[in-house]
Amino acid sequence: MRILLLSVCSLFLLLGCQNKPKKNYKPASLGAINTLAVVMDNDLWEGPVGDKVREHFAAPVLGLTWDEPLLNLEHMPGSVFNGTTRHRRAVLFVDLDTVSGAQIQDDLYATPQKVAVIKGKSEAELISSIESASPQIITAFKGMELKESQNRFLRSLSKETVLSEKFGVSLRLPSLYKVGKEEEGFVWIDREIQKGSMNIIVYEMPGDSFESDSTFVQDILHMRDSIGKKFIPGPDVPGKTTYMGTEKAFAPYVFPAEVGGMKAVEVRGIWEVVNYPMAGPFLTYIINDKARNRKLVVEGFTFAPATNKRDYMFELEAIMKTITFQ
Repeated sequence: MRILLLSVCSLFLLLGCQNKPKKNYKPASLGAINTLAVVMDNDLWEGPVGDKVREHFAAPVLGLTWDEPLLNLEHMPGSVFNGTTRHRRAVLFVDLDTVSGAQIQDDLYATPQKVAVIKGKSEAELISSIESASPQIITAFKGMELKESQNRFLRSLSKETVLSEKFGVSLRLPSLYKVGKEEEGFVWIDREIQKGSMNIIVYEMPGDSFESDSTFVQDILHMRDSIGKKFIPGPDVPGKTTYMGTEKAFAPYVFPAEVGGMKAVEVRGIWEVVNYPMAGPFLTYIINDKARNRKLVVEGFTFAPATNKRDYMFELEAIMKTITFQ
C-alpha cells in the first residue's frame, strides 16, 4: 500500500511539472552603457535618413564642456544582425516598408533590452517618423541605461550612513565613493578617477527658497556660488581667493523633474574655479521636500581635464536618481 501511495504521489508531481507553462528564458543583454546598435541598410545609413538618425540619437549632451554624443551609434546592416549580435541591449531598426510608424518592444531577443522599430514607405516618411518618434525612443533608451547602471552598483555598495544621519536620505552609492568632507548641513562624497575625480555634494536650503519666478535662475546661481565659496575651495593662489562657482558665460539648462518621488528641478551647466583655470560639468537636483519644509540639493560634478565626461556624468545622474527618503 505504501509503495502504491508513493507511486501515485510521484505521478501527480510529474503531471504537475508537465502542466506548468514553460518559461521563455532569454540571455542577458550585451553592450556598453549608452551604446546603440543601429540596424539599417548601408544606402539609408549613408544618406539623409542616416543623417536624421545621427541628428537625434547622437545629438550633443547638454551641459558638457565640449560636444559628446547622447549615444554611441554602431551601424550594422540587417544581414549581420544575428546570433549574439541580437543580444545588444539597445537596438534601433530603420527600414523601408509598406507601412509607416514607430514602436518600441521590450526584451525581444535578450533581457533587459529595448528594440525600437521605425518604418516608412519612402525615405521622406522615414525621416518624418524619426523626427516625431525619436524623443520617446531616446527617453526609453535612457531610462533602461540608467536602470542598468543602477543595477551594476549593487555589485559593491558603500556602507556609509552619513546621508541617512544628516539628511534622512540614502543613495545607492558604489563602494568606490568615499566621504571627503562632512560639515554642518553639508556632505561631500567623491571618487578618484584616472585624471581627476567624480563628486557628489548634498545640502539643504530653506523650504521657501526659489519662490520668485523672475529671479529663479539667478537664485540658483547665487546658491551654488555661495555654497562653493563656503565649502569647496580651489587651489592656493597667493593674493587670491579661489572656490568653485558657476561659469557665467554659459547659461545653465533648467528643467522640471521628479526625483525620489518628489517634484524637483534639474539644472545642468558648467562649474569653474573662480580665479583659477579649472572647469567641468555639473548636474544639480533641487528637490522640494515639503514634509521637512526644505529644499534638498543633490549635485554631481566631474573634474577630468582633457577627458570625455559624458559617462562620468551619466553615472552621477544614475546614483542621484536612486535617492530614497526615510
